[in-house]
Amino acid sequence: MILKWLANIFILFRKIWRRVKMLILRPAFQRHGKHFIFDPNGNYNFNNIEVGDDVSIGEGAIFLCSESKIIIGNKVMFGPKATVVGGDHNTTVVGRFMYDVHEKRPEDDLDVIFEDDIWVGSGATILKGVKVGRGSIIAAGAVVSKEVLPYTIVGGIPARLISKRFDLETILHHEKELYPPEKRLHKEYLQEIYDHV
Repeated sequence: MILKWLANIFILFRKIWRRVKMLILRPAFQRHGKHFIFDPNGNYNFNNIEVGDDVSIGEGAIFLCSESKIIIGNKVMFGPKATVVGGDHNTTVVGRFMYDVHEKRPEDDLDVIFEDDIWVGSGATILKGVKVGRGSIIAAGAVVSKEVLPYTIVGGIPARLISKRFDLETILHHEKELYPPEKRLHKEYLQEIYDHV
């Protein structure tokens, strides 16, 4: 009975300490919105990350971008151990070890952009230059190296389209419920996307 009581106290203390660390580290991000929850023990390039409102980043996150940015919209969820990498190494220099090459090419560091209403599954990896479209889902363990279209579900290594999240009419209704007219995705744009997937 005493051990159970001690375990519960320890769990409570861990939760409180985690919350305190999160509150201390939150201002280190370049920008963050309201209701932003993240693992304070994760690995982040704080100065290069912009976060919107109602964003949660699960435990064990790695968000790295030394020369680029990671831009996260609103209402975005990252599962545990999600990885976002906005940079790469220059591997084209002849006569030097890759370890010794510190010069970057423009294509070595590219922003990673997450629009609104996105769910990134546990252990997913999103690489440089990727734009993740509104309303999309990235399956657990996926490795994403290309654009994720709005309202699609992708998965696998490398990530590929698994399915559309909704049919066109349902997306239009969903958009109407959530966004003012000037922020909605237009039917023509969505139709053009869905004609190619």
